[in-house]
Amino acid sequence: MSDPRFTVDLDFDLRPEGKNGPIVRSLDAYRAYYERWSLTWEAQALLRARPVAGDAALGADFVALADEIRYPTTFDEADVREVRRIKARVEAERLPRGADPKRHLKLGPGGISDVEWLVQLLQLQRGAFHPALRTSSTLDALEGAVTAGLLSEEDRSRLEASWVLASRIRSAAKLWSGRIDDTLPVDRLELEGIAGVLGLPHGRTTELEERWLSTARRARAVFEREFFGYSDRPATFPLILPGGS
Repeated sequence: MSDPRFTVDLDFDLRPEGKNGPIVRSLDAYRAYYERWSLTWEAQALLRARPVAGDAALGADFVALADEIRYPTTFDEADVREVRRIKARVEAERLPRGADPKRHLKLGPGGISDVEWLVQLLQLQRGAFHPALRTSSTLDALEGAVTAGLLSEEDRSRLEASWVLASRIRSAAKLWSGRIDDTLPVDRLELEGIAGVLGLPHGRTTELEERWLSTARRARAVFEREFFGYSDRPATFPLILPGGS
């Protein structure tokens, strides 16, 4: 749903049963659906769920239900493979045609998607056992992963730096051009405008590009090691999973 009076787009296709499912259902109906039919990706989607309006008690009841699904006590290797498979597919299929992957702030190597998918995999695997991971905030979950001993402080710092820089560049691009763009532009005038919004001195567009590429490269190395288990492969794009998966 897109409404100029509301700054957040609501995607009702993500509801249970997609376009064919009811927009509103009872809490018991949600419970029955998740217990019988929900897939791994739906548990992952619930990691971002939080009440924003309406009855507070009902919101708390839904959160309690969601916690049972998104922080499972068992998340086996088949579930992990499914998350990895979907991420690899997103990398291969969702990047806009003709886009330079290294300049894509959301789907490119080391971009927002890498950081969020790694965080979400850790939450699915260990959220039931580590309360610090039970949050809809990516940065809070990164901190929680350090507290739980799942990430080093250095790895957290690299992932956070990439997520924050990508988010700041996207916001600056929106302020400069008036449109949402997930790609760091090549045009020097546009880069100059974005750099200015970010507070960089005039003529520092190359510095902005180099900062993003180096920050993303370090984050991608952490992602590949912790998400896919690749400890010594170069940070490349796209990924091809072992065994043709």
